[in-house]
Amino acid sequence: MRVALGLSYDGAGYCGWQSQPSRCSVQDALETAISLIALHPVRVHAAGRTDTGVHALSQVIHFDTDSPRPLSAWVRGVNAHLPDSVRVEWAQEVDSDFHARFSAFSRSYQYLLYNAPVASALMATKAGWFHLPLDLEAMSEAASYLIGEHDFSAFRASECQAKTAVKHMQKAEVRVAGKYFIFDFSANAFLQHQVRNMIGALVYVGKGAHSPSYIKELLQKGDRTLSPPTFSPCGLYLTGVGYDPKWRLPINQLAHNQPASQYSMQVLI
Repeated sequence: MRVALGLSYDGAGYCGWQSQPSRCSVQDALETAISLIALHPVRVHAAGRTDTGVHALSQVIHFDTDSPRPLSAWVRGVNAHLPDSVRVEWAQEVDSDFHARFSAFSRSYQYLLYNAPVASALMATKAGWFHLPLDLEAMSEAASYLIGEHDFSAFRASECQAKTAVKHMQKAEVRVAGKYFIFDFSANAFLQHQVRNMIGALVYVGKGAHSPSYIKELLQKGDRTLSPPTFSPCGLYLTGVGYDPKWRLPINQLAHNQPASQYSMQVLI
């Protein structure tokens, strides 16, 4: 039997999603909890890996088990063995050909950036921070150059293991809410550190160091060494994963049909 789960987690206390020998990851905590309910070792597969300090509002995973359990056991039972910072929000039995990663056709991320002279104490692990004023219009124009199919090598981590840097960006938008800049991105898939590297470049545009066309130039040159430093992980959230309705997953709205803000940090601002 294959089971899919929907997760949310605060990534501040973890070394990322992927399992590590030190057992410090979200995956490690989740596999331990599921195994206690299944009564056998369980390996889970996720829609996407998040880095150290990155959060998720809508991560999707699957695992296989021969242990018959009501769906409520995979939610309430697993949650009883999880830290408070990780929660299973729904469970669904799926066909054996479903795969959390390979069946997904889109991912959505949101970055929350606090823009003020002094960093927020309460949002220290929940939002990125930049101290100089930022130009919304310039960043919005710059973000528009990211939309479409591009080689995103300029925003790719050196250790990224993706087979290709060509991805299709369906959405790249910037908006303001109070002292926060909110960046929304949706694509078929993302490279390692891609969103954080794009944020770094957009912030350079926003502070006036470059014109909006700088983003287009980076895409054309495809050289990571020409791009600004990787931005903080603290404000990054995996906000949605898109799947075909045939899988009947109890996701509130498919990521490709609703803006990422429907899942996101508006509750905090």
